[in-house]
Amino acid sequence: MKFKKIIELVNVWKTYQVGAVEVNALRGINFSVKKGEFVAIQGPSGSGKSTAMHLIGCLDLPTKGKVYLEGKDISCMSESLLAQIRGKKVGFVFQQFNLIQNLTALENVALPMIFQGVNEKERIKKARNLLELVELGDRVNHYPNQLSGGEQQRVAIARALANDPDIILADEPTGNLDSKAGKEIIDILFTLHKKEKKTIVMVTHDNRLAKYAHRIVHIKDGKVIRGE
Repeated sequence: MKFKKIIELVNVWKTYQVGAVEVNALRGINFSVKKGEFVAIQGPSGSGKSTAMHLIGCLDLPTKGKVYLEGKDISCMSESLLAQIRGKKVGFVFQQFNLIQNLTALENVALPMIFQGVNEKERIKKARNLLELVELGDRVNHYPNQLSGGEQQRVAIARALANDPDIILADEPTGNLDSKAGKEIIDILFTLHKKEKKTIVMVTHDNRLAKYAHRIVHIKDGKVIRGE
């Protein structure tokens, strides 16, 4: 079975101005992900892997080159249009969890659905179901500071699934967790890939986690050096 490319970066450069110096975080990178793939991105600190992740997730725009999402060039879209695409197409899981501290687990998961116009009854129902999916059905009314790191990351995964995105982007999702909690998180991501057919792109420095992926892409000095 042939899978279509869901993400494609073509000769992409990302340059930042740091004082009087230009820093090239990405240097003509070519990179693609097929629908239904689980891809791990690895590279040393400062290699450009997180920058590539931000471009894939419509969080940033390239300085030069093209970024395609489902065949559409997003590299010159307005911020408002990018925000709409992010809300519908992409779910994010970050190392720092990024939960809102004064909202319960249920409210954190339901929040993205507000911006897509989902009514309150449906938001609550779906948020509960997603928390059940990540085995936190008994923690729905707990606040982030009442949860362990692993539990907070599971809430973050449930939140990433709120609008049923096609793509899950995970940036060092186990970086702040112990090995047991980290294994639980990667098992959830792997299950989402196998059973829910989600496309997953994961930045990780952990070789053990990367082995779960279909393919490992290595980035160094802003270039793909192996795996594409």
